[in-house]
Amino acid sequence: MRRLSLLTLFASALAFSLWSGPTQAQGNRVQSIADGVWFRLGETEQGHCNNVIIDLGESLLIVDANFPSGAQALMADLKRISSKPVKYVFDTHHHGDHAYGNPVWTKAGATTLAYVGVAEEIARYEPMRWREASGSRKDVGDLNLETLEPPNRTFKDSPHVLEEGDRRVELHHFGWAHTRGDGFVWLPEQKILCTGDAAVNGAFNYTGDGNTANWPNVIRGAEGLGAERVLPGHGPAGGPEILAGQRAFFEDINAKVRRHFEQGKKIEDVVTIEDGRGTATVVEPADEVENWVGDSYAEQVRVRFAELTAGKPHGEILGGR
Repeated sequence: MRRLSLLTLFASALAFSLWSGPTQAQGNRVQSIADGVWFRLGETEQGHCNNVIIDLGESLLIVDANFPSGAQALMADLKRISSKPVKYVFDTHHHGDHAYGNPVWTKAGATTLAYVGVAEEIARYEPMRWREASGSRKDVGDLNLETLEPPNRTFKDSPHVLEEGDRRVELHHFGWAHTRGDGFVWLPEQKILCTGDAAVNGAFNYTGDGNTANWPNVIRGAEGLGAERVLPGHGPAGGPEILAGQRAFFEDINAKVRRHFEQGKKIEDVVTIEDGRGTATVVEPADEVENWVGDSYAEQVRVRFAELTAGKPHGEILGGR
């Protein structure tokens, strides 16, 4: 079974956090998904998330601000994609690899926007995480800012609709999964869904700020849109199998951990914990969700067991840490 490490991908982010047809360009990192829609695969070794570029007619919308260095890398690629200015940058959630690039974009003239829950999460966790990231990431430290720049605009009602030129863009919130502020970008005409980290394609799930019990419900809401192409926050682009697999992963882990909990077992009977983190577990994942299973699987089991014990989402257990 494949075991990929989340520690490299998320260490910086936590210090604050197969659709096969696209045309590939820019060193196989940028894919043309559809007319006026591009998908950029982030540099995992630098902690970068994926980005999506959407042509609005006279301007562009970017999905996720990325880390500052990720924003700068995308800006370089944009010069080869379009001469149009970036009007909007949508933060799918508050984690550093998706939002710490905000000041890079606003300095360039863009408006950052997000579901209101993103701003609320920023108020909950910052400036502590920003300060930690400033010490561990040069790109964050070089900005010389005291804290994360929150989105310029937020919305509460879902969907929030942007109509620019001939393009309709819907911004959706289906509830608390990866974070309280999880946002999705939906292009109804082309049936393209951008998911942030609420749905990833691979062993990239971080559950520390999450609501593991509700995660499958959020994915069901997203599945109801009827996406034909799915562009995740991490991992390669694909189709609806990404949503189905992500949902199945959490349904599987939730059911198996609950069985142990209802049998009266203690968390230490189920998970080996070192320095507060799960490192091994007796829980075995189903073969069909192997794509989403990595080195952090035991920690994901620990998180779910902790939720059941506390009777609330891990994001509430974690509080403002």
